[in-house]
Amino acid sequence: MPKLSGNKGEWSEIYVFLRLLELGKLYAADANLNKIDSVFYDIINIIRDENTGILEFRIDRARGYISVVNTKEMKTIVELPVSEFKTKADELYNAIVSANTPSFFVDDTEKFLDKISISSLKAKSTDKADIRIKIHDINTGYEAVQGFSIKSRLGSASTLINAGKTTNFIFEVTGNMTDAIMDEFNTCSKLFRNRFAVLENNNCDIEYDSMENDVFENNLILIDGNLPEICAEMIKAFYSLGITTVEKALEHVHTCNPLNYDFSKGHPFYSYKFKKMLTECALGMLPSKPWDGTADATGGYIIVREDGEVLCYHLFNRNEFENYLLLNTKFETASTSRHQFGSIYKENGKYYLKLNLQIRFIK
Repeated sequence: MPKLSGNKGEWSEIYVFLRLLELGKLYAADANLNKIDSVFYDIINIIRDENTGILEFRIDRARGYISVVNTKEMKTIVELPVSEFKTKADELYNAIVSANTPSFFVDDTEKFLDKISISSLKAKSTDKADIRIKIHDINTGYEAVQGFSIKSRLGSASTLINAGKTTNFIFEVTGNMTDAIMDEFNTCSKLFRNRFAVLENNNCDIEYDSMENDVFENNLILIDGNLPEICAEMIKAFYSLGITTVEKALEHVHTCNPLNYDFSKGHPFYSYKFKKMLTECALGMLPSKPWDGTADATGGYIIVREDGEVLCYHLFNRNEFENYLLLNTKFETASTSRHQFGSIYKENGKYYLKLNLQIRFIK
């Protein structure tokens, strides 16, 4: 069998699998990624689609054992004490945090995975869920198999919205624009704040016009009709003013209020709408594919903290999840050449500028 090699994020998925089988519980987190001791879901089993078939890792709390069952044959492959899963989870955590190469092997973990009939780091899946867990909610008695997306803070920060030409927003350049100003902008420093200083010094500005990709535009409109304009204003704040975090960009847009919302009753229009978009992106919405509102990760998000704690944002507790996304994401500049944005161009006598949307977790 070929050796298993993966990066910190990929090995983190196995870590979550081992740790949750050891704990037998999935604890919830608040908006600041603190554990909520009083909110948790009992784990009945974890399901993986392996080459040998659908495997269920069933937790027997009374005996302190975990059984690996091939569901097609209803045959128990192996039974192991929970303590072995704890030991292997601890060893893998140490291997992940100490790794100093992009991709690496963990021989002891691989031997254990072979023992429990797991042959790959990432389970096969028909959806985008990284792990499927049958949970029991002690408060409601609700039981169901739910898919969770896994995000690890043990490695480099992952993206929430990946850059592409699909995420380009088109702005019209307004004011006394000329070819000379266009050339000065395009040949100026690569720093966008310096480029925007060229426009400001010449009494020019940019105004949202449209999106390059109508699929992404319609996805945003499906969530909220004003989202394209709201995203455009936040992107403008990032590139022209250097406002990096989503939280600060929302504060700026709220202050400017470009859509002239009525704040007299205290409605948080901009943050409410943008949080909904972040959440849909987290649960499966992609810029390039028509979105019908159906979540791929039906349970929510599982986060691996730096200290190895495994916590979740279950969709039962959606408000905490939305606030976590708002507080822990930032805008980022992608490759201008690859995604073809960042330079002013002229079309039908008017001047336009494409700016790109990419959002990454802060950690």
